[in-house]
Amino acid sequence: MPKHGKKYREVSQLVNAETLYDPSEAIELVKKTAPAKFDETVDVAVRLGVDPRKQDQAVRGVVVLPHGTGKTKRVLVFAKGEKAKEAEAAGADFVGDADMINKIQQGWFEFDVCVATPDMMSEVGKLGRILGGKGLMPNPKAGTVTFDVTKAVQEIKAGKIEYRLDKAGQIHAPLGKVSFDADKLNENFKALVDALVRAKPAAAKGVYLKNIAVSSTMGPSVRVNLSSFR
Repeated sequence: MPKHGKKYREVSQLVNAETLYDPSEAIELVKKTAPAKFDETVDVAVRLGVDPRKQDQAVRGVVVLPHGTGKTKRVLVFAKGEKAKEAEAAGADFVGDADMINKIQQGWFEFDVCVATPDMMSEVGKLGRILGGKGLMPNPKAGTVTFDVTKAVQEIKAGKIEYRLDKAGQIHAPLGKVSFDADKLNENFKALVDALVRAKPAAAKGVYLKNIAVSSTMGPSVRVNLSSFR
């Protein structure tokens, strides 16, 4: 049995696995080689020159992509009183406190991002095992534990994404949809890489950006020439 389907094998012939493409060329290739009938996501994988086992070399942060991701995230805000009203006015999809905590404990997960005001964290902490396992726990480093719920909700809706180093020393993140104009994907790409460069740990030595590759959800990987980012 072939590992990939006919369409994948056809489009993969357009990509030279040994070639390092300039970012704009890589994006164009990804758009050309997306084989699915649905609007595929354009993803990027960045291998960093850090040791993921060392806490002082951890890379984690957030960035607002200029043109969003093409997906509207459902935002849940844990807040009370005026802050709850503020969250609703900012466009949060779900707002509550004990009622939402109980709902999640019963198995409800119809949301993509959680935001919480600091005074709610003692209660939200009860969901640590449940939300943490799904990567949904509010975190100050991600800007999701804050009293400025308006800013938090609006940034998430505008296309804020969180990036985090995995155990293999890589960052994986979405750049948008194949249907996006190439210029928009390129601007999102640059915004993400710029954020990663700014997040370089002081303890990281040697080459920081090791490898970068972009691909669509179902398409082949396209390697990127790093000289454009150095």
